[in-house]
Amino acid sequence: MIRVLLADDHAMFRSGMRALLDTQPDFTCVGEASDGREAVAETARLRPDVAVLDVRMPRLDGLAATEAILSAPGNDTRVLVLTTYDADEYVYRALRAGASGFLLKSLAPEELVAAMRVAARGDALIDPSVTRRLVAKFAAVLEPAAEPPELARLTSREREVLLLLAGACSNAEIARKLHVGEETVKTHVSRVLSKLGLPDRVHAVVYAYRHKLVPDG
Repeated sequence: MIRVLLADDHAMFRSGMRALLDTQPDFTCVGEASDGREAVAETARLRPDVAVLDVRMPRLDGLAATEAILSAPGNDTRVLVLTTYDADEYVYRALRAGASGFLLKSLAPEELVAAMRVAARGDALIDPSVTRRLVAKFAAVLEPAAEPPELARLTSREREVLLLLAGACSNAEIARKLHVGEETVKTHVSRVLSKLGLPDRVHAVVYAYRHKLVPDG
């Protein structure tokens, strides 16, 4: 059972999300918070598997709350940052803090639920529309770089995985495209990050665009 905490200053949004989670056999909503400080306190008290935090909340915004939650000693909670705004500075702060995802509230309900499952498994994701805009910005400002020697360490399958990561694919999507299991994908992703000396999936996206590995268009 995936235990979820919902933090948003709009009671109707929390109520709607709780009702949605109640329809899912593998979820239970263990608590709610209406501001950032309450979110931090309730996460420490309830220790949910996933905390879903809105960016704009009173007393302490969702990004500061994310930083506080994820920097707490012994924390095992994954954080999803959810917002109606996709400003770049929000994305950067959330990712720097260690959030497992940055998603827009405009996502379909089933996609939000799927994102919570991804986070609970320890994976990370960003709304694809946000990812596309960010990588387009990276591609525009970064100078073309020669192919680095460490790329030769990747197998052909690992290169495929890197390109799919650059396309903002989740592990489940990569598994479907390559016709392999998700555990196999996790292994490939781990090896790609290790061989390229990258800390996470987001840096893999930047790496792929910086080195012009993604075909134009």
